[in-house]
Amino acid sequence: MRAESSTVVSGDVRLAVWESGDRTKPTVLLVHGYPDTHAVWDGVVSELSERFHVVTYDVRGAGASEPPQGRGGYQLDQLARDFFAVADAVSPDKPVHVVAHDWGSIQSWEAVTEPDAHRRIASYTSISGPCLDHVGEWIRYRLSNPTPHHLRQLATQQLHSWYIVAFHLPALAPLVWRLGLSARWGKVLRTLEGVKTTAGHPAATLSSDAIRGISLYRANMRPRLQNPRPRSTEVPVQVISPTGDHYVTAALAEGLERHVSQLWRRSLAARHWAPLTHAPAVARMVAELVDHIEGAPAAPELRRARVGGPKKRAFDGQVVVVTGAGSGIGRATALAFAGVGAKVVVGDIDLEAAERTALLAGLVGPPAHAYEVNVADEKAVQEWATEVAATHGVPDVLVNNAGIGHSGTFLQTTTAEWQRVLDVNLWGVIYGCQAFGALMADRGEGGHIVNVSSAAAYLPSKILAAYATSKAAVFMLSDCLRAELVTHGIGVSAICPGVVNTNITKTSTFSGVSAADQDKQRERVSRAYARRNFGPEGVAKEIVRAVWHGRAVVPVTPEAKVARLLSRLSPAILRRAARLG
Repeated sequence: MRAESSTVVSGDVRLAVWESGDRTKPTVLLVHGYPDTHAVWDGVVSELSERFHVVTYDVRGAGASEPPQGRGGYQLDQLARDFFAVADAVSPDKPVHVVAHDWGSIQSWEAVTEPDAHRRIASYTSISGPCLDHVGEWIRYRLSNPTPHHLRQLATQQLHSWYIVAFHLPALAPLVWRLGLSARWGKVLRTLEGVKTTAGHPAATLSSDAIRGISLYRANMRPRLQNPRPRSTEVPVQVISPTGDHYVTAALAEGLERHVSQLWRRSLAARHWAPLTHAPAVARMVAELVDHIEGAPAAPELRRARVGGPKKRAFDGQVVVVTGAGSGIGRATALAFAGVGAKVVVGDIDLEAAERTALLAGLVGPPAHAYEVNVADEKAVQEWATEVAATHGVPDVLVNNAGIGHSGTFLQTTTAEWQRVLDVNLWGVIYGCQAFGALMADRGEGGHIVNVSSAAAYLPSKILAAYATSKAAVFMLSDCLRAELVTHGIGVSAICPGVVNTNITKTSTFSGVSAADQDKQRERVSRAYARRNFGPEGVAKEIVRAVWHGRAVVPVTPEAKVARLLSRLSPAILRRAARLG
């Protein structure tokens, strides 16, 4: 959809404005930062314009808008007047939903905290740009309460804000831009931010825009940080903090609830220029808040991000998916997460067993939901993931627990037996990681994947050829996946139980054993596991702890921990022990 351009006069400057979408729909007004133009929002506009009236503009001194005369024209009160001039022009009868980034956020905070701002502003989403008055108060509080934590926060933010000092040095910053930074800006964004564009800046104008924009820092930083004013608002505010931001730390949003009566605080697995690199995720977060303020129920992710209310349990509001949850470790894990507030979604090939788990989980936590799913069926897992996301929201935690047991030497194990074990124990985990991992990555708000492996992954045994191989593959898959998904803020844990008393022993199969003797073997193994007397609840407790602390590899039982240590210190001992069967 082609944007319509116009001009809005504010004081002594003309501001270039672009509008997309249906003017009868709620207006979303996007404000860019430094040294950007309105084009930084192009990807977000594309995502939002089908549902909303979307407006962007070049702030004074940037892009197609005129610059003011002198540094005083860049003061925040004048920038706030620009904002209201644009808002009045594009939506004279209804309040606008504001979304701002970087310096766009700083100047929008000035407008949002004006008296009666809630009459013109329906909601505010701020990305990587705090209110300078709030920052001044934030600094003062930490200097007057110099705990180690506060001092670390101050030092960390100071390191992130090195460029502000540079911008106040006479002639230095303009000289850097003139000497070629503008020509290299695209490379800077690609190297530091993973951005594939230059934020819409023609090289011919970037240098002059950036040099003029230095006045934003010089006109506002010192006065506001040294003499912060009380600035509160009744406007609903959503703060999005990119987890990899090189310039603005999430700590700056601490204590914001003292100034904002309705606050949502969210994280996005991105760097500073999130509107460029993560436009779909930014647009989704914006749409969730706009829809809610316009009257729709809050999306699960938005509801969870609300600040305030009664004290929450550790996983309150989070969606946790558990496979193989009809019994054993899966059921115990579902109950453990429900007990700490999670909304549990359970899947099992036995629907009746899954429904029983959901019923039990609902007794200790929020209502749970059961599905019949065969994890060895790729299409079924994909369809299940789609339905879960649509009905309950994208999961925050996935526990790939479904598995089957099998005993037999390599020469005894048939191809069909190998296929059955690998289909469930390995491919079931792969399918789960693919389907739900992609949803988590696209959402951009992090998450955690738990893959239930086994001590057999690093404890060789000649009678567990297929089973140990499948679990070793899950163990390595988890390591590979962890390296890939860390950039999306998604953790991955491999859980490695040893001998645990669960129903898996009653459904295990044995190579080289007649059909008549299968049940005898299962009974014998079940008795041995029962004597060990380590229940699935112990594994479930470790799974919850692994997610909470972000642990990578978790041996659970004592024998699993000893074997893990030996596998790292002296694997030859384990190889010799494997011959004993």
